[in-house]
Amino acid sequence: MLILDPMLAREFREHHVATDVCRFDEMWEGMLVVPPAPNNEHFRIVSILNTATSSVIDWDAGDQSVPGGNLSDRAADWQHNYRVPDLLVYLAGNPAVDHGTHWEGGPDFLVEIISPGEKPYDKFDFYANVNAREILIVHRDPWALELFQLSGGKYVSAGRSDLSTPGVLKSTVLPLAFRLVAGKTRPKIEVTHPPTGRRWEA
Repeated sequence: MLILDPMLAREFREHHVATDVCRFDEMWEGMLVVPPAPNNEHFRIVSILNTATSSVIDWDAGDQSVPGGNLSDRAADWQHNYRVPDLLVYLAGNPAVDHGTHWEGGPDFLVEIISPGEKPYDKFDFYANVNAREILIVHRDPWALELFQLSGGKYVSAGRSDLSTPGVLKSTVLPLAFRLVAGKTRPKIEVTHPPTGRRWEA
């Protein structure tokens, strides 16, 4: 939604903040982008994926996995340009800076779970600019997984997994593999840790 009337935009923003819906908003070079509110399924997927990523990183060494957060390309005036991925993993040695309110610089791995109307590919230039190394896209209509890896400043496909072609998507950043498998009520995201065989389903 693009509101061109400054007064109406200010009123909308004030109401949005007051109702606490704005925590999922993004600002794209000064333009407010209001995504659909995540539903319970969305939150469950984030929770399980974060459990998996949190289980295979070294927290004591400085690795971090967080279910969402503000990601910007700057330290000051960051509210002018930021995105809010569903999951971010920062490994020790990543030059990104945690400013408390936001991250300045891209994660090693991030997840975008698509809600109706969202266009995560439109964020790819921003994510490449902040050097996010891998992106896992979760489609839910129809269900599919896509993995993209940063190469030469652009994202290249590392594969797609859906029920007709349930290929395994192997991360080069984390010791994890992802694929879509059949479930009782909907497809499931299977996450495996090949070194141990440990497995999660989202």
